[in-house]
Amino acid sequence: MQTYRKTPEALAKLSPEQFHVTQESGTERPGTGALLHNKEPGIYVDIVSGEPLFASSDKYESGCGWPSFTKPIEPANVAELTDATLGMTRIEVRSRHGDSHLGHVFPDGPRDRGGLRYCINSASLRFVHRDDMAAAGYGAYIDQVEDMR
Repeated sequence: MQTYRKTPEALAKLSPEQFHVTQESGTERPGTGALLHNKEPGIYVDIVSGEPLFASSDKYESGCGWPSFTKPIEPANVAELTDATLGMTRIEVRSRHGDSHLGHVFPDGPRDRGGLRYCINSASLRFVHRDDMAAAGYGAYIDQVEDMR
């Protein structure tokens, strides 16, 4: 079993936007994220710790301007916290081991898929294509990834 954690080396590799989003609870501008329109099969992992977070088979187009998922691929790797900033109460989503800010979860997702919308910043994610998952140490999740084309 892999160990996932935040390291100084991982933080040093982040772009200024990735650092702002993951370490300062920032948000990328809607519609600008590199992974927003990604339709390749694979998994999305925390850019800091590498812990598996979401599968391409749970990604959908919500129209909100950020990648949206119906559920985490590994619920134990996702922490949900109350966020009362900006004059509203929301549920913040953070990676459990890397403690990276990922985005927020809302109850307006597809009803037939559980009703949740995990609205996640591309800047907090690294995509691992299905063809590379085994070599990258994520082989246990291949059966949860479908070809979305």
